[in-house]
Amino acid sequence: MLEVRNLHACINGKEILKGVDLTIKDGEIHALMGTNGAGKSTLSNVIVGHPSYEVTAGSITFNGQNLLEMKPEERAHAGIFLSFQQPVEIPGVSMVNFMRAAVNARHKALGEEQMKSTDFLKLMREKRKFVEIDNKLINRSVNEGFSGGEKKRNEIFQMAMLEPKFCILDETDSGLDVDALRIVAEGFNKLRTKETSAMVITHYQRLLDYIRPDVVHVLLDGRIVKTGGAELAQEIENRGFDWIKEEVTE
Repeated sequence: MLEVRNLHACINGKEILKGVDLTIKDGEIHALMGTNGAGKSTLSNVIVGHPSYEVTAGSITFNGQNLLEMKPEERAHAGIFLSFQQPVEIPGVSMVNFMRAAVNARHKALGEEQMKSTDFLKLMREKRKFVEIDNKLINRSVNEGFSGGEKKRNEIFQMAMLEPKFCILDETDSGLDVDALRIVAEGFNKLRTKETSAMVITHYQRLLDYIRPDVVHVLLDGRIVKTGGAELAQEIENRGFDWIKEEVTE
């Protein structure tokens, strides 16, 4: 599904990614861990096409398409979704109108008919059950006045509505209490299929107790320096990252 080869990227002239190699197959969940400033969020922003980041070398292929030749909206229409670490508020734009515009934009890009209002509202009712999001929130402006947990639930709700093929969860567990974390993770798990994949960015093991990764990567100083199974995340929880840094410098 996703092939990243020798990826180098910078922002404001500073190189952040220094040769990332990553392969994610259909149906796989990969966890990406690392210290602050290692390049985790940079990688996610480069994949979705954030204009502030410049790719200086390497390639990204998504289902056979050259991702770097595609605009951000084209990547989204192709099935890539990013759940933001800090979801933004959009005052004056209701969740209903926001989601209807997003869903219909994707339908148009795929050459499909626009959804009728009745069908769209029915879909919203079905999908909001995945993350137990209150109907009152759906009728408010996007994320305006939402708590941290409500914003993260809203991100998973948007994912449910758009049905992407590849999801990036960028520190979705940040600021969540135990109950909110469980609800968000369970909502994500309900959306998993054999054809969809995900990259979960996190500092902690606790999210991975709910979303079990197939592969765990450690990103340090702009490179993936260690890869293993789910047990690697537990080892990092117990020992931190220093032992990995020592292995790399030996």
